[in-house]
Amino acid sequence: MDTSSLMEQILSSDNLNRAYLQVVRNKGAEGVDGMKYAELKEHLEKNGDIIKEQLRTRKYKPQPVRRVEIPKPDGGIRNLGVPTVTDRFIQQAIAQVLTPIYEEQFHDHSYGFRPNRCAQQAILTALDMMNDGNDWIVDIDLEKFFDTVNHDKLMTIIGRTIKDGDVISIVRKYLVSGIMIDDEYEDSIVGTPQGGNLSPLLANIMLNELDKEMEKRGLNFVRYADDCIIMVGSEMSASRVMRNISRFIEEKLGLKVNMTKSKVDKPQGLKYLGFGFYFDSRAHQFKAKPHAKSVAKFKKRMKELTCRSWGVSNSYKVEKLNQLIRGWINYFKIGSMKTLCKELDSNIRYRLRMCIWKHWKTPQNRAKNLMKLEVPRWAAYKIAYCGDKYARLAHNGWVQKAISTKRLTSFGLVSMLDYYTEKCVTC
Repeated sequence: MDTSSLMEQILSSDNLNRAYLQVVRNKGAEGVDGMKYAELKEHLEKNGDIIKEQLRTRKYKPQPVRRVEIPKPDGGIRNLGVPTVTDRFIQQAIAQVLTPIYEEQFHDHSYGFRPNRCAQQAILTALDMMNDGNDWIVDIDLEKFFDTVNHDKLMTIIGRTIKDGDVISIVRKYLVSGIMIDDEYEDSIVGTPQGGNLSPLLANIMLNELDKEMEKRGLNFVRYADDCIIMVGSEMSASRVMRNISRFIEEKLGLKVNMTKSKVDKPQGLKYLGFGFYFDSRAHQFKAKPHAKSVAKFKKRMKELTCRSWGVSNSYKVEKLNQLIRGWINYFKIGSMKTLCKELDSNIRYRLRMCIWKHWKTPQNRAKNLMKLEVPRWAAYKIAYCGDKYARLAHNGWVQKAISTKRLTSFGLVSMLDYYTEKCVTC
């Protein structure tokens, strides 16, 4: 494919229209200029021709990205770089043209930030490899990958495929556009900040070099963005692969391997893309399930949504719970978790009973509502005036009968077990 005149494809009306629609669809925060995504249309109507001419003549200068720090579950910080809406639009237009070119080069076992690919496919591929006798895992952690990408190495790799100097020029400009941190400008000497529309593609272009090296060595691997695991047949082989691949990453790609977090382990000790793994002795094979940390994260969010002091209606809490349940099940549906779903269903119902009990407020109103729900008068008044704490009352047999699973379902609550059974692809 001729890649010497790509800028005109990038600046074509059809490509720019698609880029505009995608940026508006994604919404997102404003960059350093404060422009909101809703203002992009008017801005392009006034300045679109000027921007296109600047891109053609290599005079366009991207603005710095705005640094945003996002707390990580492990207590660290993930640095995001938020480009201006205009730069997101231009990056999206570039990505739309470059992606089909690089899709022909990318490895089949690379799943992150690619069209029609997902984390679940990566997990299923990894399971196939584990169950083919490769039950020692090399788990390589790249330290702050997006913040440490070497610009010269990346541009050299891009230059092997892309021959349009105008495109090469604008991509490099985006890499060195700088960062605004609390109104202070900082040069971006290395890295491709997470948050830009072009960054995922650039990450895959760089790490495709790693994929090619692993393929050349005949290794079984799965990569999702910068999360890579290699499956081998013995602990000795795994240790050797860890040394050799870590050396390649650091010496050839100029990246840093976090040796503290990288490890050699059996599948049971692995956490990958939120999944854990276990050996099913009956089926004689490894299977996936939500990792304990993923379950803990779900429980934490569920408790936030069922907090008694949250001043919203119970119907709103149920609505937000349903969104959480559906999203979580849709992600983990390839895992084995029937027992877990039963446990979580029970926990959710228990917490909702406490919310409903508080909503009824007074003993008189509680007794009245219990009787409406077919609790005998004597029991209703005994429970309503007993003075027990919420946790104890939510376990009371009469309260459970009144605010039953069936009744909570009639309120619209989605059952995790039922939804999982409906969506499960391995059941």
